[in-house]
Amino acid sequence: MIAMQIAHIIADYVVFLDLTDDDELDPDIAVKMMESLAGQLEELDRGFLRQLVDAFAVIAADYSGEAQQVVRDIPYSFYLEEVLAADDPVRLAELDAIREARE
Repeated sequence: MIAMQIAHIIADYVVFLDLTDDDELDPDIAVKMMESLAGQLEELDRGFLRQLVDAFAVIAADYSGEAQQVVRDIPYSFYLEEVLAADDPVRLAELDAIREARE
């Protein structure tokens, strides 16, 4: 339950930083805040991070339009699956292949 609540907080934050126009929010500040969030997410307990990553796919339905895709892509954008697979070279290779195919 708490992972869903935290996922919503993070999603709202990311949607705001990602979708707010440059004339309303300094892009440099938005990048710094995203980088800070990325660092904090990487430091989370791996079990909780797994729950959080799974929660983004579920809560994305609560958003519409471009925001829905931003939320769905949070784990991808912040390399969270790679963080979770840090000790698994096979999984890291799989994730790298998925990333290459997606780009």
